[in-house]
Amino acid sequence: MIVPSKSFFSEVRVELMKASWPWDPKEKGMKKYKELTDSTLIVVIAMLLLSGYVAGWDFIFNMLMGYLFGAPKA
Repeated sequence: MIVPSKSFFSEVRVELMKASWPWDPKEKGMKKYKELTDSTLIVVIAMLLLSGYVAGWDFIFNMLMGYLFGAPKA
């Protein structure tokens, strides 16, 4: 059982060494992941803007429907 898994992980390591990574292999630390962190930040900002846009329209339509059909009295 240990021999096949050891063989599998050694093959995975060989294949990962063949992969092309989006950073210079000589870079160390967080500079290595600058492109990744920048892309992640862009995605988070875009999602916040989109969720704000959707929430704003949801609020407007809820107010409009409450005005048109009368909001239930609590």
